[in-house]
Amino acid sequence: MDFLTTAEISEKWGISRRCVVVLCDEGRIGGAVQKGSMWLIPQNAQKPIDGRKRENKKSKLTI
Repeated sequence: MDFLTTAEISEKWGISRRCVVVLCDEGRIGGAVQKGSMWLIPQNAQKPIDGRKRENKKSKLTI
């Protein structure tokens, strides 16, 4: 399995390196492992859904 760094993933997904680190810290990227202070992320990892966007939030209204 090939791994990418946070810099490579941030470029691939179009988000900041810091955002990738936060996603790793929160356990939202499957298969990500930390080696020292560096995160290694599987090359085929899927970008987590951004919960800040309205279309990605689950509706809290029930009928």
